[in-house]
Amino acid sequence: MQTEQLKKIIVGVLLSASEPLSLERLGLVFDEEDKPDNKQLKEALAELCAEPFADVINIKEVASGFRAQIKADYAPYIIKLWEEKPARYSRAFLETLVLIAYRQPVTRAEIEDIRGVAVNGSIIKTLFEREWIRVVGHKELPGRPELLATTKKFLDYFNLQSLDELPTLDEIHNLDKAVENLEHELELDVAEGLEITENAETVQDEAAVQNEVVEPHQEIVQEELEQNVDMIQEEELEKSIEMLQEKELVEVEA
Repeated sequence: MQTEQLKKIIVGVLLSASEPLSLERLGLVFDEEDKPDNKQLKEALAELCAEPFADVINIKEVASGFRAQIKADYAPYIIKLWEEKPARYSRAFLETLVLIAYRQPVTRAEIEDIRGVAVNGSIIKTLFEREWIRVVGHKELPGRPELLATTKKFLDYFNLQSLDELPTLDEIHNLDKAVENLEHELELDVAEGLEITENAETVQDEAAVQNEVVEPHQEIVQEELEQNVDMIQEEELEKSIEMLQEKELVEVEA
C-alpha cells in the first residue's frame, strides 16, 4: 500500500475513533492481504505527527496511542457546537491532582500534610470517576493507606505521552521567580512614577512659594522706585522753581 493512501486511511480511522488508538488497534482495521506492518504504520504516523493534515487537524501521540484532534486555533468555533460549558475546577481540586502527579505514589494523608488542610472526599471521588487516578498499592503503615497515582487517561486528557513531559519543578520555580521579578519591576516602576510625581509636586510647591515671596518683594521694590522717582521729580521741580525764582529776583534787582 502506498504511503499517501495509508496516511489517509489512518486519518479517517482516527477521526472516527472516540479514543486514542494503539498501533495494534490501528492494524486491526486492515485486511490481512493489505495489512501494513508496525514499521509502515509508525513511519506514516511519524509523518502525520510532523505536519498538520489539511492545516486543520493534528495527529497527536498520547499515552494510550494516537488520535486526530482539531488545532487549538479553531477551538473557539468548535466549542460552540456543544451546549455543555467547559469544566471548572477548584484550586483545592487542582492542588490535589498536582500533588498526586508529582509525588506519586502518594497517600491521602501525605497530600493533607503538604497542603495543611484535609482533602475533601468529593475531590478524590471525582478524580476516580474521571479515571485520572488509581490505587497502585498500599503503604506499610497502620491501616495500610492507599497509594494513589495518575492513569493513562490523565495523560491523554492533558495531551501527554508520559509523566516525563510534565513541567519540571525547576521550570515551575523559575516561572514563579519570573512572575515575582515582573511584579517587583512593576512595583519599582509605580514607586518611581510616584516619586517623580511627588518630586514634581514638590518643585511646583517650592516654585509657588518662591513666587509668593518674590511677587510681594517685586511689588515693594516697584513701590520704592516709584516713590524715589516721585521724590526725584519733586526735588527737581523744586529746584527748577527755586532757579526760576532766583532768576526773577536777579532780574528784578537788575
